[in-house]
Amino acid sequence: MKKTTKTQIILPKNSNQALGIGQFSVDFISGEVGSPDQAVFDKTTQFFTDAVLCGLSAVAVKTNAPTVLHNEALDFPLPGGATLFGSSATVVPEKAILANCSAVREWDSNGTNFGYNPELGHIAGEFGHNDFYAVPVAAAQVAGLGGDVALRGMILLDEIRGRLAEVFSLKTYKIDHVVHGGIASAAVYGAMCGATPEQIESAIGMFVAHFVPWRAIRAGKQLSDSKGASAAISTEVAIVSMKRSMKGFMGPKDIFRNPESMFRQFEHTGGDSPFDLILSHSGSDFAVMGMHFKIGLYEHQSAGALQGLLNLIQECPNIASNPESIDIVKITAYEPAFGIIGDPAKRNPTTRQSADHSMVYIVSTMLRKAKEVSSVEGLGVFKNSNDDVWKKLMLTPYDYDADAINNKDTRKIMEAISFEHGGQEYDEKYPDGIPTGVQITLKSGEVFDSGLIMYPSGHARNKSCNLDDLLQSKFSMHGGIAMDDPSLIINRCQSVSTLSHQDLLGIWDIQLADRPKYKD
Repeated sequence: MKKTTKTQIILPKNSNQALGIGQFSVDFISGEVGSPDQAVFDKTTQFFTDAVLCGLSAVAVKTNAPTVLHNEALDFPLPGGATLFGSSATVVPEKAILANCSAVREWDSNGTNFGYNPELGHIAGEFGHNDFYAVPVAAAQVAGLGGDVALRGMILLDEIRGRLAEVFSLKTYKIDHVVHGGIASAAVYGAMCGATPEQIESAIGMFVAHFVPWRAIRAGKQLSDSKGASAAISTEVAIVSMKRSMKGFMGPKDIFRNPESMFRQFEHTGGDSPFDLILSHSGSDFAVMGMHFKIGLYEHQSAGALQGLLNLIQECPNIASNPESIDIVKITAYEPAFGIIGDPAKRNPTTRQSADHSMVYIVSTMLRKAKEVSSVEGLGVFKNSNDDVWKKLMLTPYDYDADAINNKDTRKIMEAISFEHGGQEYDEKYPDGIPTGVQITLKSGEVFDSGLIMYPSGHARNKSCNLDDLLQSKFSMHGGIAMDDPSLIINRCQSVSTLSHQDLLGIWDIQLADRPKYKD
């Protein structure tokens, strides 16, 4: 059975963990258990604001999947339901969650976790993203709750999915990482809407038994809408499972120990779950505190290379002003970065979804951008602080549109880039950090070497950047795409804990700017 400490609950592998998650969720949402430190609320609020601004900008420029799913949601009106980004219309909650979650994930620019907790020996290293905040917002809207409970639901959701990512690697078995988020979404939605622990157990069992997505959505030379909408689609069916369970439908019990479930099929045991699960309820050691921000739009596995490039530009600004002088840019990194964003097929991306998963494209685009900035502002701009240079070169959605993908300067720089696997020396340092090295050799023979980059700006263990300042710039960048003055929605998100239920009903009722359709 479960064990409770001053700050954590332990669900042993020989216990019914699905029921344990249900009980923990009900107790945490009710406030019966759990006193997170203020830092946990603050960090979650930052990730929430980041996610919302990513989503609103994707909606404003009419990106494909969010537009299709937004229109789909409007076909399911429901008085007393949940609302959509940029709208006061109420629809069935799972459709609002589908559309809003898809929008948040569309740019692939929001938060990331790497499933790494060496203090507990939980180092499965599963990816995950802060895609799911639409769930507690929608639950609060339909259940008559305020922003304080919605924020508590966000903490809980990140805690469940983040801890699952530490103990079970879905990608190892070619299962998409959104399964952990779907399990957490069912639990949080149920707890906020009055479900019993048994009903939550049933919904988790139903979701895992019926709706496990394969990583086929991420395979292929050019990626489709399914990649960006994966979290949204899985969350939709997780909420449907929860609602169905609350109406009396019985899903499989004790799914983590079920001998025919995904977990036991991939990791054989004598009858137990493959892992112990430890969930924090109080203090500061919550999963969200170890999650990472992207300082702009890029695949997070490239963050070390971008930081290395910025460091070298600051060391030798002529690299930025004259990339034609470069003979070769050698990037050395770890697996899985080498396999995911070093795939040779992605040396010639033709879609945004493939470009933002192409190391050579991402680094070349930042270098091209540095050249453009230096031509306008001079080389002195690169003698400013790390944070100022990040803000100047921050990659935006427009650095991945059709015009940017075909930019001749970018394509020329891409020819000079080589990407190598650093072997065990690099692999053993991930996912503690993002171990990457960048070496630039000029045609003159001069060599500039970044050395090993472990904790780039935005990484949870980076102690050198002014994260708050960088995030405000990022919020303004995405917010400026969505509307002429984004300060209202930024302030609204940053004060989510103070919003009344009535405020939450109107949280997305904002006027988005009429921007041209994004050229994907």
